[in-house]
Amino acid sequence: MNTTVLSPIKIGAYTLPNRVIMAPLTRMRSPDGVANELMATYYTQRASAGLIISEASPISPQGIGYPAIPCIYDAAHVEGWKKVISAVHAKKGHIFLQLWHVGRISHPDYHEGALPVAPSAIAPKGQAITPTGMKPFVTPRDLSVAEIQEIVEHYRHAAENALAAGFDGVEIHAANGYLIDQFLRDGSNQRTDEYGGSLENRTRFLLQITEAVVSVWGADRVGVRLAPSGTFNDMTDSVPEELFVYVLEQLNAFNLAYLHVVDALESDIRHGAKVVDLAVLRAAYHGILIVCGGYDYDRANKTIEQGLADAVAFGQLYIANPDLVERFAANAPLNKPDARTFYGGEAKGYTDYPIL
Repeated sequence: MNTTVLSPIKIGAYTLPNRVIMAPLTRMRSPDGVANELMATYYTQRASAGLIISEASPISPQGIGYPAIPCIYDAAHVEGWKKVISAVHAKKGHIFLQLWHVGRISHPDYHEGALPVAPSAIAPKGQAITPTGMKPFVTPRDLSVAEIQEIVEHYRHAAENALAAGFDGVEIHAANGYLIDQFLRDGSNQRTDEYGGSLENRTRFLLQITEAVVSVWGADRVGVRLAPSGTFNDMTDSVPEELFVYVLEQLNAFNLAYLHVVDALESDIRHGAKVVDLAVLRAAYHGILIVCGGYDYDRANKTIEQGLADAVAFGQLYIANPDLVERFAANAPLNKPDARTFYGGEAKGYTDYPIL
């Protein structure tokens, strides 16, 4: 029998009914930073996914860089997420929380005038989304070694909060130009201490965070997300293939639930990405590999059939199709997503897409 995205799979501690993963999707529907009933409806509608990976959730106030984002650093956040999780579990769904620190992709407006932080004081090109509109990114301040170690502890604390809230696991967001990715790449990390320079040093932060989170959850309920070919948020590296093969070799030692790779997107290629081939990553990583990046049903099945990935995460298709698994199974037409309602707002474009 052919393995497809509709086939069951064991990922870490869980046997899942299918390989259709809901990708983490920032939607900005949490005005006070606390997960709410509208979010519970949204995630519950999508509970037939083999696994839901929640929208990215900041581990500390310093980690915030977007408005109306649900967080995971205090007791109110834990209580808010409990409502979402219990609703998803009532539908027999599985949900991991994505842990997030945006680093330099922030603005002083979020920090009472203080600068965002980064491995090095290098401003990204582009604009920050602030509560009062778009503003140019500022030059961040570089973190001290003591502060880096404090952030590792913030990840540990956030992981403990996610466990208390009842999530099934957590994903460490180390992709898309946010803080961990900023440490990995030499375009944003020009440190000369133990967190900069060599591949070993630039990977240290990610490995320390992974160790801290695994100490809370156990490795079989922890995933890591990477974007080796990503240019989003002004990311570059001189030798990305060498870097990310090294990163994957180090992550192999943890025996994680999964590795989640963002494949090269059209926008990355347009912005001059040095594309790291998926086959290279598959060869370097020995565990369960989830891939995402504009996949449709046919491409997903082909990728699994070729052995390049074990499961596929879908983003925009899940925005518009809460019953994506059922539509795939029935070969039914798909709703088209409305990009105007991706970020912010209320139920429109969030919980009102039609179900079969």
